[in-house]
Formats: sequence, C-alpha cells, structure tokens
Amino acid sequence: MRVPRTVVLSALACLVLPAVAFARCEGHMPQPKPQNTFPQDIGRSFDRILEEGWIEFALYEDFPPWSHEEKGEVRGVDVEIGRLIAAALGVEPRFRLVQAGETLDADLINYVWKGAVVGGHVSDVMLHVPYDSDYACRIEQVTFTGQYAQEAIAIAYDKAVYPDEGPTPPYFRFDTVAVENDSIADFHLTSLLGPVDKTRRYRSTTLAVDALAGGETMAAMGPRAQLQAGIAAHPVATLTVHEPPLVGLARGKWTLGVGVNFQHKDLAYAVDDAIAAALADGRIAAIFKAQGLTFEPPAR
Repeated sequence: MRVPRTVVLSALACLVLPAVAFARCEGHMPQPKPQNTFPQDIGRSFDRILEEGWIEFALYEDFPPWSHEEKGEVRGVDVEIGRLIAAALGVEPRFRLVQAGETLDADLINYVWKGAVVGGHVSDVMLHVPYDSDYACRIEQVTFTGQYAQEAIAIAYDKAVYPDEGPTPPYFRFDTVAVENDSIADFHLTSLLGPVDKTRRYRSTTLAVDALAGGETMAAMGPRAQLQAGIAAHPVATLTVHEPPLVGLARGKWTLGVGVNFQHKDLAYAVDDAIAAALADGRIAAIFKAQGLTFEPPAR
C-alpha cells in the first residue's frame, strides 16, 4: 500500500483501513508456526515461471468431467481452464494428476504449500479448490482466488420411472438411489433418512450413474457435473438431472476456484485476472457448454 502524502490521509488510513481490510477474518487467531517438521517446498516464483516458460497445475486424477486421463491425454473442464490461464500468462501448461487425500487440508499441504513428506513437491497452481471465506481465513498458507464456477448437489433419474416430477430425498425411503460412498450425498441421505436399505453405495459418482443407467437403482445423487457427465456416457434419452431443495443440507452448493502458495501473491493475482477475463468474455461458459455441462457463474 502506498504511504499517503498528507497527515490527514495518514491518520485516516491508520484508523479506517485495518478495520476494512481485516474484518472478514476478525476473530481468527493466527496459526502456530510449524516446528520440527520437514522443510517446506515453496514452489516457483512468478518470475521464474515466466522465465522458464511453463506452469504446472495440480488436478485430481480419475475425476471426470473435471480432470482425467483418456488414451494417454489429460482431459476435462479443469484442464481447459488451466490451458486458458497458461495462454494468458504466455507459458506452456503442464498437468499433474494427483490423488485426493482424506481432507482438503491434506491436499493443500501436499500440493500447494508444503509438499508430501516422501518425494513430494508443490505445484504452481491447484485447480478445483472449493472456496469458503472462513476456511480461507483459517488456512493462511494458501491464497484462495480465481473462482470460476459453482457446483451443486443434484439428483439424476429416469423420466420413464418418474414421469410427473423428479424425485427428492424423501422418496429414497422406498426407492433405490445410488451414491458415492462417504460423499456429501451419502452423508445427507443417512442423516435425513436414517439407516434405510435403499441407498446403494459405489466407489465413485461415475459408477453410481452407471448403476442408474443399468437399472440397478431408480436414481443417483451427487455433484451436478459428475451426474451430467455420467449420463452423457449412456445413450438413454430419458435420463436427466434436477436440483430439488435439499432440506437439512447446510452446504448443497459451493464455489470452485484455485489455490496458490501464499508466498506468490503476484502469481495469484495474474491467475485471477486470467480467469476474470475468461468469465467476462464467455470462454469459461463455452468450456462447460462443450462438455454438455451446466455452467453456473461463481460468486466473486
């Protein structure tokens, strides 16, 4: 921040700016400094990225339609967003498919600000990072920026089975539904309905949609984009997706963005500018349309 030239402006800055700048994280105590831990990999500076001519994006593996490998090539919405960011920076995009950990905290440690204990390194940017204001205040080592879309929990079903209206969670006291094991949809149905035997659990949302398309269940519940991608893989014209009200679910919709090591603010600003431009001119909406997915603009 530039120092004001007058005494009056200096006084106002001292009195007003701190309250404005830090009100969002008011009440959050600074995290303790890590001690007796393995050294941190702080990653590459923005200047080094530009000098070396490439940028590495961390993407979740086996995660269609966002990021997955097909015939030796990395594909998906997040891949295309990474490419437009790299193009805006004038560098080559490189993609690193990574495993999802038990928590988002673990993923950010391993891929954004510290690196895994054995053979790990941080990537320049991690895509598909959910944005939450309170969470961003708590995880100080990551700059959360570049919000590019919203995702929501939805229900896929067969219109031949439900011709009048799409099913809602109370239907699944009696009707079978497929979910990914230990997912938001799984937890929501369990908390709402209790241990009913109509919920069928699968290793992924993709397999849950496969079960619906194969007639094993009457519906599937999970993230909207994954349901839509799963339906696209099956030539069943009557399969569709809807988003009914989900009573009792605190967070049925969330914003997707990127994570950058907090020590590289200039890189974070450049990435956010690239995404903002692509949102404004419709390029990100076009990526979703090309994949046959619903695009919902993010809250920025």
